Amino acid sequence: MTIRRRSNVALVALAMSAGLLVAGCTAAAEEPAAETTTDTTETAATGPDFSKVQVALVPGGAHPYFQPWIAGGEAAIAEFGIGTASFNETGEWDQTKHNAAIDSMAAQGFNAFGIFGVSPTDINTTFLNLKAQGFAVGSLASCPAGDVNEADFCLSTDTGEAAYLATKALIEQMGGAGAIVHLTGNAVDSNTVRRIEGVQLAIDETNGAVTLLTTITDIDSDLQSAQKAVTDLLAAQGDAVNGIVTTAYNPAVAATEGVSTTGLPIKVIAIDDDAIILDAIRDGTISGTVVQNPWGQGYVGSWVLAALQTGYCTMDEPGLYVDSGSFLVTTANVETYNAEREATSKSILSAFQNDYMTCG
Repeated sequence: MTIRRRSNVALVALAMSAGLLVAGCTAAAEEPAAETTTDTTETAATGPDFSKVQVALVPGGAHPYFQPWIAGGEAAIAEFGIGTASFNETGEWDQTKHNAAIDSMAAQGFNAFGIFGVSPTDINTTFLNLKAQGFAVGSLASCPAGDVNEADFCLSTDTGEAAYLATKALIEQMGGAGAIVHLTGNAVDSNTVRRIEGVQLAIDETNGAVTLLTTITDIDSDLQSAQKAVTDLLAAQGDAVNGIVTTAYNPAVAATEGVSTTGLPIKVIAIDDDAIILDAIRDGTISGTVVQNPWGQGYVGSWVLAALQTGYCTMDEPGLYVDSGSFLVTTANVETYNAEREATSKSILSAFQNDYMTCG
């Protein structure tokens, strides 16, 4: 059993001009069933030989957040010579179906797995099963609940910190007082638990000047559910709401649309970078959004998995947690934040290579 340690080197704070607090494939090759390879042939020109590594990037189900994993994995293939990477979102947010998808990929020859677990408590069993077969395993975008992570590493947003920073920014936009609504995702997701705690911490620091009107969970499965929740909220309590902080993708889009449609004077700090959200920042409908780093999770995660699977590197601390970064985006940096995010991803990769792993 390994104990997770938090490493927050990647949290990026970006200045806000409005005075806000500074603060989101290719098909599998047809090969025999996977074996752990120790071929680490290397030259100065090419680096380690990752050509036999087949990376499986497997979220718990379909969701817009995970789509950048594909581009991140493809970038890693092109840059590092990884054999292949494939993205599988067929788990349908059911841990049994998710495990079946993972097992199918293992049978097809995939030998390195980056996984977002459906069940924060049961996913460690999945990790252990894969490691028993000799596969490298990374927990991406979410760490297991509690202090034990049986994956080789976890690369995920520090969701509690990101929610705290978003709420601090919202409170400043509200003038330091008023009532906040928090819109978020699955109540049993460990990320959601951390986000709720982060929002409450920021509110508590106001010593009563800001209150939490309500927290609405379980509205991130699809956009329609989030839109209905926001419509009902604004119809029933819109006049009592001064600010909305959203810490899940679909509620962020729905809140942005809802405030725009009603014209209510509600400040909004969203999450992630859907085009609707970015356009709303540009035209001043909402104040900002906290962007995560799924591209970096796919890019960095694929390299780390390849390095572990070939034996080129070992984790100095198995199960290590590393923050993949979060970025507050406002009108000041809405056109430039992506370059900052990619630069941060390169920095995280360097930290794995030089600080968190022994390689060569």
